[in-house]
Amino acid sequence: MKLQVKGRNVDVTDSLFSHAERKLGKLAKHLSDESRCELELAIEHNPSISEKQVAEATVWTKGPILRARESSTDMYASIDQVADKLERQVKRYRERRIVEPRRHAPHHGETSNGSTPRPRDDDDEE
Repeated sequence: MKLQVKGRNVDVTDSLFSHAERKLGKLAKHLSDESRCELELAIEHNPSISEKQVAEATVWTKGPILRARESSTDMYASIDQVADKLERQVKRYRERRIVEPRRHAPHHGETSNGSTPRPRDDDDEE
């Protein structure tokens, strides 16, 4: 999995990058090597918002695109929260891929071989 960390209104230090790489690297065991993860770190400048440190992550898989956004008062805590949320999404995505629904289940009124059962007549009982 390829990881890209961007900063909006914040400098991405080596310690932030290594923390994000360690936390989001856990997703790599569930995803293929072709998957790509982008983490955007930002600081909100609105004085009425108490949780200003925001982490947004997007994961491109073979199937759906998974996204998560978390904010807190500490950037490391935001990264931890977004990694936990993405891990739950990835596990759910993997379970859906492994356990596929039965596509050829008989419809209402059909037998298991796909034919419609013949209605029973009272004359057939002889």
